Amino acid sequence: MILDLSKIDFIDSSGLGALVQVAKLSQNEEGVLQIVTNARVTQTVKMVRLDKFLSLQPTVEAALEKVNSASS
Repeated sequence: MILDLSKIDFIDSSGLGALVQVAKLSQNEEGVLQIVTNARVTQTVKMVRLDKFLSLQPTVEAALEKVNSASS
């Protein structure tokens, strides 16, 4: 699954909590979650140290590559 947040200007604690829930559900279903972000979202995720848990990608193309490599 690819979640494109590249057009999001702001993410708060509720949004971060939702991302964590989706990531956990994805792991439970043995899925792959790639999150496309921009600099502001990436900065917020790193500030709360979730960048080690969430798979952030700079572009949809990079996310597609990760999903395709995980499924092969």
